[in-house]
Amino acid sequence: MRNKQPGNTLPGSEDISRKVLPNGLTLLVRSNFNNPSFVISGYLNTGALMDPDDKLGLADFTAAMLMRGTRQHTFKQVYDLLESSGASLGFNGNIHTTSFNGKALIEDLPMLLKLLHELLTSPSFPETYVEKLRTQLLTGLAIRAQDTGDMAALTFNQLLFAGHPYSRPEDGFPETIASIGGNDLVKYHADNYGPRGMVMAIVGAIEGERAKDLIQEYFAGWSNSIQTNPPVLPGLDPLAKSIRNKVVIAGKAQSDIVIGTNGPLRNSPDYLPISLGNNILGQFGMYGRIGEVVRQQSGLAYYAYTRLNSGIGPGSWEVSAGVNPVNVARTIAMVKKEITRFICTQVKVEELQDSQDNYVGRLPLSMESNAGVASAILSLERYQLGLDYYYHYADLVKAVTPDQILEASRRYMDPSKLAVAVAGS
Repeated sequence: MRNKQPGNTLPGSEDISRKVLPNGLTLLVRSNFNNPSFVISGYLNTGALMDPDDKLGLADFTAAMLMRGTRQHTFKQVYDLLESSGASLGFNGNIHTTSFNGKALIEDLPMLLKLLHELLTSPSFPETYVEKLRTQLLTGLAIRAQDTGDMAALTFNQLLFAGHPYSRPEDGFPETIASIGGNDLVKYHADNYGPRGMVMAIVGAIEGERAKDLIQEYFAGWSNSIQTNPPVLPGLDPLAKSIRNKVVIAGKAQSDIVIGTNGPLRNSPDYLPISLGNNILGQFGMYGRIGEVVRQQSGLAYYAYTRLNSGIGPGSWEVSAGVNPVNVARTIAMVKKEITRFICTQVKVEELQDSQDNYVGRLPLSMESNAGVASAILSLERYQLGLDYYYHYADLVKAVTPDQILEASRRYMDPSKLAVAVAGS
């Protein structure tokens, strides 16, 4: 592996400052004095995995309520404080985590950290806003039920991850959202919000030591002795045969299809070969081979592409397409044919080189902003990739061979063992 070269602007151990507080909070800081602002991003170690089956959507509901007021500030006062500084702050519930993102001028970092601490530790969950938010969430679920793309994706997850927590939608169902009361939100927060396992990244016009001092000031005293540990994620058996389900949504001029199978963990040795293979199969250019054959040549789909979802648990490798309902069967057959071809023959050297160049070239572009750098260094921590991962990234990408892609793809993709979800009329 090569060492960092002079002038290399990618983040790594030479310019990422990392500190773990005694209460379990991990801080990552990278200085950037090119403009007088900063971004703060991070996550707490709690998410939809903690939801009871009869209250799915509880973690997401709780995260969305954080900005609705605290014991110190009302909803309006929270937003007035942010808007008066031109700052922003928000929260989002995910399956494993509750994430937060904010930005402001560097002079307002103490204000934003103080407010972040307040929102995380003392939300008030005012009943008026609980009911308003519930109405919004239920409206969103009603829209989801009529969206062929959303319903195909939801159904695909239920097929591929049957019996696994990943089969459950993070935003829940209408009946589970309706069952969540203010006391449920208060209890979820009390039981699950705490600094243990929390990760925070600050990127901007501040020195690492100054950022550490501020985090110590605002967060070192936070503790939660009853903070619940996330459940152990169960394993997932691969599909034994192809399975299929269709959700009928009357009156739709388009049907959406999701076809796929399991994918690798983010820190698996198979990840880069599969990721580059996925780029060739259904991403690069006009959506790769899938887009070329299904959309460009055959004219069967309005869109057709592949996607690889890899994280800390079982992933998915899937093909999505939007088609005229009369073309569903032909599209599925054509996708299966392309998958078969992909796992039977090595990708062309030229195809691989194009994708490798694409990966190497777009990495620094993804880090042109403070937000991009913050996201990138959070990934290093989340997936335990090591602080120097980006220094070696180009070499890792260029080292992948057509044979490695073929071997790794065969370990995951089997045309006779696919989950097929269709939503539409």
